[in-house]
Amino acid sequence: MKQKKYWGILLLSGCLTLSMATLAWTEDGEGEGHERHERGFLHQAADIGPITNKAYKTECSACHFAYPAGFLPERSWVKIMNNLDDHFGENAELNDKTRLVITDYLRTHAADRLPNRFSRSMLRSVDAGATPLRISETSYFRHKHREIPARMVTGNPKVGSFSNCLSCHSGADNGSFDEHSVTIPGFRQWED
Repeated sequence: MKQKKYWGILLLSGCLTLSMATLAWTEDGEGEGHERHERGFLHQAADIGPITNKAYKTECSACHFAYPAGFLPERSWVKIMNNLDDHFGENAELNDKTRLVITDYLRTHAADRLPNRFSRSMLRSVDAGATPLRISETSYFRHKHREIPARMVTGNPKVGSFSNCLSCHSGADNGSFDEHSVTIPGFRQWED
């Protein structure tokens, strides 16, 4: 009888531990974008993290915000990097060594390679056969920005486009896209 009770308690403890871990990693949509979420005994980082590749940051930031690699699947980054001679209407060709270094970084940090919350959410919003080239055209991005009137972004000369992340997400350079700290230039802090 003592042995059955012991195994029952051990099984119950294991189930509780597994339940708490599951709660800690469950995505319920609440508070997504916070720097850290506390659920159960575990903590989960919700931010995507800063760009860590110097070549990528230097080369891509010379013309636009260096988007986190975890916002697109690997196949998208490969297609973008293989077509730099016509990079959204511009010639962004790089020497082979730099292109390979950046491509390798983007591939290893792509949405289908990183287990963070943003990457998983972004990846789920992309059809399996699709190769999106613009983050702003993914279902996840459109869903997260659906309540923001176009006049506040595309009609706003201080922003101009939904692809201009830094204008509203002050922590974007550090990989933080916390929706609770969004401030749209010329307007107010954004609240859902």
